[in-house]
Amino acid sequence: MAGCLPEGVHRCSWTEFRARFGTTGRRRHMLIGLRHALKVLLSCGVTSIYVDGSFTTSKESPADYDVCWASQGVDLAGLKDKEPVFFRFENQRAAQKAAFLGEFLPADGIETASHKPFLEFFQTDKETGGRKGIVLLDLRDFE
Repeated sequence: MAGCLPEGVHRCSWTEFRARFGTTGRRRHMLIGLRHALKVLLSCGVTSIYVDGSFTTSKESPADYDVCWASQGVDLAGLKDKEPVFFRFENQRAAQKAAFLGEFLPADGIETASHKPFLEFFQTDKETGGRKGIVLLDLRDFE
């Protein structure tokens, strides 16, 4: 995909992420949904997320963002009780997109077509098959 990040995992703070990717009205609107989701994830023990999708490209008006979240140490039952939409994957995650304007998947979950964990799948350019970059947000710094 044109305008992808260079290969690798690019760590940044929430403040840096907002400044870098919240450059248009559409993008700022999407950040509101992401921020809401991150508050819920953080409250259940999620400390790291990886962001991908057209949101992390140079595309002016991305369709959505894709997140995979590290599940180590997470209260999965509590997360499911608090926000069951994180566990709804049907209809191309339409319920997640409706709630948060983006998609959320466990980082160690397996993407069906490629059989790769989502964390690895997110680092593969769908158009070229080559490697691309993703953003790591450490939620322990989340405001």
